[in-house]
Amino acid sequence: MPTLRSIVPILAVFGLVVAGLGGTAQAQQSSVPAPLVPRPDVTRDISQPGSGSEVAQQPATGDDQGFVRIQGRRLPAAEAAPAPATETLIDLREEMRKLVLSISRFARKHRPNFRIIVRGGLDLLVKRDDVDETKVSPARTYMRTLDGLLAEGLFFTERRPGRPPEPEIQQRMLGLVDFARKNGIRVFTLDYGEGPRIIDQAREQASKRGFISLVSDRPLLDIAELPSYPKRPPGENSKSVISLDGVKNYAIVANSLPFGREDVFALALHGTNYDMVVVDVFHGRKPLSRQAVETLKYKKIGAKRLVLAKMDVGTAASYRYYWKDTWREGSPPWIAAPVRGDPDRYNVEFWRPGWKKIISGDTNSYVYGIIAQGFDGVLIDGLEVYKFFEGGGEVQDEDQN
Repeated sequence: MPTLRSIVPILAVFGLVVAGLGGTAQAQQSSVPAPLVPRPDVTRDISQPGSGSEVAQQPATGDDQGFVRIQGRRLPAAEAAPAPATETLIDLREEMRKLVLSISRFARKHRPNFRIIVRGGLDLLVKRDDVDETKVSPARTYMRTLDGLLAEGLFFTERRPGRPPEPEIQQRMLGLVDFARKNGIRVFTLDYGEGPRIIDQAREQASKRGFISLVSDRPLLDIAELPSYPKRPPGENSKSVISLDGVKNYAIVANSLPFGREDVFALALHGTNYDMVVVDVFHGRKPLSRQAVETLKYKKIGAKRLVLAKMDVGTAASYRYYWKDTWREGSPPWIAAPVRGDPDRYNVEFWRPGWKKIISGDTNSYVYGIIAQGFDGVLIDGLEVYKFFEGGGEVQDEDQN
């Protein structure tokens, strides 16, 4: 079990004690249309110039102050015009790309080989011309930030487990995911269903396209156990994995509490030969210790593997370390409505400085804590929160149907 000395640096980053981490410093066009919506911290003047007045106004002094003269008669002056109206605009999709880019730059400043995988957000891979929406081009800066992409429901959807998406939707999704792979992004798929037939079909279809498959019978956030089929990871191997290109299989455990103690959880995953595992940063209320993360980094056979932490940048959870007792919807102002069906999580205006500071940028940030714990990289979740704000605060239909 980890000693207090071993976990102090980790607890510090997540607001429990004070500590630091040493690190070495090193540090385009077109997609699905990005609607412009109001943002309170950027303004532009939209006032219209007034029409010329037929009344000649003369300078007023003394008793004439606040009056105008018309043919020698003194009349009250018209009320002052209201201040120019203001409006705020933001390209939500571009702001999300910028957030991912800032996370990447900050993390790789401290650990140059830190891996970045994003969950969903397929529309962020391309940009669409503002004038002619039929013209699209790669979001090159964004894509060069990514090492991997987790695409859900390509073959079997979450809403209808064991059933494929509608053909038009599937064709569009596959087109974007193939585009990512051709641009050097490693693609991982997560499909939904149960039973050997569904699992085998999903893996076969993914393999044909060069994707790495995983099938779950429950939503990602509720995955609390290792796959029961097949009993051994597909493509199981004795090689040490030091890059995403070497990953032949992977597993996700988003909730480790059902395993019991932290050490029991770490040993349970250590007893498998998956090439990559993705886990939550926390085991219950406490962050995983650095010792536990180090245990996760070794396969049963003794070879090394990659261990990534899952981090949500689109919602704030009332059970996370950063949450303050006084917080609620609208306070701080970047906390928006609760997530439908999950009242302990709130959509956040992810472009706001207050939220971005929590996520990344300094030694008190979420990303820094993940680096301090010894993770090899991060799975960035919550990208598609931009759809919530594009819909004016309404939940948007997912591509999965």
